[in-house]
Amino acid sequence: MTIGEVARRAGVAATAIRYWEREGVLPPPRRVGGQRRYDEATLARLAVVRLAQEVGFSVAEVRSLVEGFDERGVAPERWRELAERKLGEVDARIARAEGMKRVLQESLRCDCVTLDACALVLRPCAAAASA
Repeated sequence: MTIGEVARRAGVAATAIRYWEREGVLPPPRRVGGQRRYDEATLARLAVVRLAQEVGFSVAEVRSLVEGFDERGVAPERWRELAERKLGEVDARIARAEGMKRVLQESLRCDCVTLDACALVLRPCAAAASA
């Protein structure tokens, strides 16, 4: 398949395919007359890459995930290890986002005349001063 056909079938841009090749996520394709040629395994690997992207894996994590990828696919233990680690990161992000939401909600209920005098603003300063 040409890069255009792979891009169309995988639902990604040709530039994304080239990027994944440069980053070592996709192996270098064979060339025919100077043009890239791909096999069906490339579509399977791109499906794994897209899932990994969707759940927030970094390029390095995706590279680690598909390293040694062959017709058998990604080893389940490798996926499990990376997924468990990413789940911990996601939980931490959720906790941070919930804290941010709480502060924003409190700020909307605040009746302070100025933001400089607001207890929400002064609270971190007071905690640092007493430490």
